[in-house]
Amino acid sequence: MNLILASASPRRKELLSLFGVPFSIRAADIDETMDPDTAPFDEVARVSRLKALATLREAGDTVIAADTIVVCAGRVLGKPRDAEDAAAMLRLLSGRDHQVMTGVTVLHDDRAVTFTEVTDLHFRELTEKEIARYVASGEPMDKAGSYGIQGGAALFCTGMTGDYYNVMGLPVCRLGQVLKEIAPSIMEEFL
Repeated sequence: MNLILASASPRRKELLSLFGVPFSIRAADIDETMDPDTAPFDEVARVSRLKALATLREAGDTVIAADTIVVCAGRVLGKPRDAEDAAAMLRLLSGRDHQVMTGVTVLHDDRAVTFTEVTDLHFRELTEKEIARYVASGEPMDKAGSYGIQGGAALFCTGMTGDYYNVMGLPVCRLGQVLKEIAPSIMEEFL
């Protein structure tokens, strides 16, 4: 029986390591295009489920798949295409409330649990110089919404309601509860 993380994200790897359980990484290669006519809350969950189902596994294996988006003013912000796109996203987030949504699917044998965790955040007003400096750091380039709360963007956030780790890409508290429910042997030594 193996625990498999269906993601190449270094942040998800770091967060899953908090469980103290050995796991392997098998990033799923799927089309992550979201349907603009479906609620982002539902779409991010659907994408996580597709990732889980696309991951090679054997009987008894447990797969964890996740997908994270940022939603601001009705727009879904994924990873930026380039520096210009990253700057545009940060301008949109400047001085506004937004949500980080992570869809997670845990697949064990013939059971699957899918959920979406939502964290609300507020960014202070950002100057063009701050945006340019942050984009030039390269940090925004592989992150939904063009920021990493655990990095330089910590200087932008004036408030947060919800799971901090969700903003990093993996809501570890809720994930632990789901693992305990559907794959208790994984969690017996930890929780």
